[in-house]
Amino acid sequence: MSTPFPFTAVVGQDDLRLALLLNAVSPAVGGVLVRGEKGTAKSTAVRALSALMPEVDVVPGCRFSCDPGSPDPACPDGPHAPGTAGQARPARMVELPVGASEDRLVGALDIERALSEGVKAFEPGLLAAAHRGILYVDEVNLLHDHLVDLLLDAAAMGASYVEREGVSVRHAARFLLVGTMNPEEGELRPQLLDRFGLTVEVSASREPEQRVEVVRRRLAYDADPDGFAARWADEEADVRARIVAARELLPSVRLGDGALRQIAATCAAFEVDGMRADIVMARTATALAAWAGRTDVLAEDVRQAALLALPHRRRRNPFDAPGLDEDKLDETLEEFSGDDDPDQDPDPDPDQGPDGPGGGGGQPEPDDGPRGDDTGATPEAGENGQPQPSGAGEQSAVRSAEPFRTKVLSVPGIGEGAAGRRSRARTEHGRTTGSRRPRGTLTKLHLAATVQAAAPHQRARGRSGPGLVVRRDDLRQATREGREGNLVLFVVDASGSMAARQRMSAVKGAVLSLLLDAYQRRDKVGLVTFRGSGADVALPPTSSVDAAAVRLESLPTGGRTPLAAGLLRAHDVLRVERLRDPARRPLVVLVTDGRATGGPEPVALAGRAARLFAAEGVASVVVDCEAGPVRLGLAGQLAGELGGTAVTLDELRADSIAGLVRDVQGTSRRAA
Repeated sequence: MSTPFPFTAVVGQDDLRLALLLNAVSPAVGGVLVRGEKGTAKSTAVRALSALMPEVDVVPGCRFSCDPGSPDPACPDGPHAPGTAGQARPARMVELPVGASEDRLVGALDIERALSEGVKAFEPGLLAAAHRGILYVDEVNLLHDHLVDLLLDAAAMGASYVEREGVSVRHAARFLLVGTMNPEEGELRPQLLDRFGLTVEVSASREPEQRVEVVRRRLAYDADPDGFAARWADEEADVRARIVAARELLPSVRLGDGALRQIAATCAAFEVDGMRADIVMARTATALAAWAGRTDVLAEDVRQAALLALPHRRRRNPFDAPGLDEDKLDETLEEFSGDDDPDQDPDPDPDQGPDGPGGGGGQPEPDDGPRGDDTGATPEAGENGQPQPSGAGEQSAVRSAEPFRTKVLSVPGIGEGAAGRRSRARTEHGRTTGSRRPRGTLTKLHLAATVQAAAPHQRARGRSGPGLVVRRDDLRQATREGREGNLVLFVVDASGSMAARQRMSAVKGAVLSLLLDAYQRRDKVGLVTFRGSGADVALPPTSSVDAAAVRLESLPTGGRTPLAAGLLRAHDVLRVERLRDPARRPLVVLVTDGRATGGPEPVALAGRAARLFAAEGVASVVVDCEAGPVRLGLAGQLAGELGGTAVTLDELRADSIAGLVRDVQGTSRRAA
């Protein structure tokens, strides 16, 4: 059959269409995460799903979409009498903006009425509107952490809780979660990533004829939207009817023990965490069978379910590429492809002994590939298997060492930037540190300060009963201190003074470790490198730390050390970024041994460039990469010029013997 998504049918998005339709058949699958480059009609495909969803019956007048057949006993608009006649309406698709407030998502209480009248005047939020429908988050990877936490709670419990100083409201919130994202802009938190049942990768077709058809359909829609919709109306009706039929068939689908063993074996073979993957695969395979009009789950359903449910669950860190080895998947399914009787053994092969073909005792087959010496290094490889320099002044890229857990590096003082986990900041979430008059809408009430402000005026206001007479001028907003994300700008020395001592592998491992820490703390990152005759911006500031890791791995080394050029280029990057995002405070991490050999008067010029950062109060850390028995201490001197601090590669480790847990110093005295 042809597609109900006319904009995306011609760009190879069959998996996307299938994943969305399976969730329409069985919302218990758990939603879809759509990853892809910009301009691939991700949002168009998701919005098309809302027109295909079957209608839902709701209690008339209920703002929380209660099912008349099974109303929520705790519904704030209830209680609803059992057997209430329902009202059919289309399933809603609710969009959650990335910049939404907490109150917009979960709803808000009228604090003033709650205090003065003792009533729960509650305005439902987006979670209530999405109940029994679709909650769509575009650019879900950019969603603020406090909203992610609320989504995780609602997805786990199927309900939303709103708490305001002892006044609480609870309502059901079960929805189909659909998110779209561009991986270039950063990855999702692992907890939220695991909440999506399925994930698909989309990309634009490179076939000219398909691209022509996309443009043709888009122009046809722009010229006559109603006529375009009418052209596809019959097909949409057919798909909607097929979804309804699959939903009715779903309870009759049999998931046999053989299919369950294949599911369990596949999840174990790919080493996914927890049991959620097994459950999602089982539900997806069942939905696939129902969509195909079958009552038995086949091996092909299990295979397709694995391709949709497992790729995003195999990532251990943001530097791992998502995906699944299909050859390994086929081998696992073949190995566990027996029938549903676990006690029935297959016929033994008479040509095989107890240890395999020919009774060889499990001896491995000889490897026909190239062999090196006992160390495993090829003849062209140098120490630790790394390639030797290709020329006198330059060395090709070396692989990074394994990342490790780093010490916490933070910016001194208190900022007001985007929510994160690195430096102290005034935020909407965190511990309460004081109160102030609200600026605009009250979001976090400071109860004690509000009572203290209202108490002296009770007689003048004619208070006669036990209730407290509260006016708007008495309300106080709680001020809170939490954590913010920073711009961590890595300035990496890739010159010959670093590479000649075979240290770039360790240096790259250290930077990779700091990048992983930046990902976990929700920072933006940038990468400036310097070598030879100048400096380059290898990666402008971005939320995609995996993009920075890719650039780091391919970084060549060699040549002179233009330290001043690297610092000046970093200073320019910070100047431009300050105009774009003035609230986000920077942290410069300079990775070098402190030598300066490029350009005229390299040492003096580097000192003047470093003092620019100190004059502007930019927080900085110098990771001292100097090695050998004789050390010049140049990195420490450079840290003094920057007004920052210096740490060695060993001291950077969280478990180092030095025990050096420190915030960035130097600028802290100025901040004080």
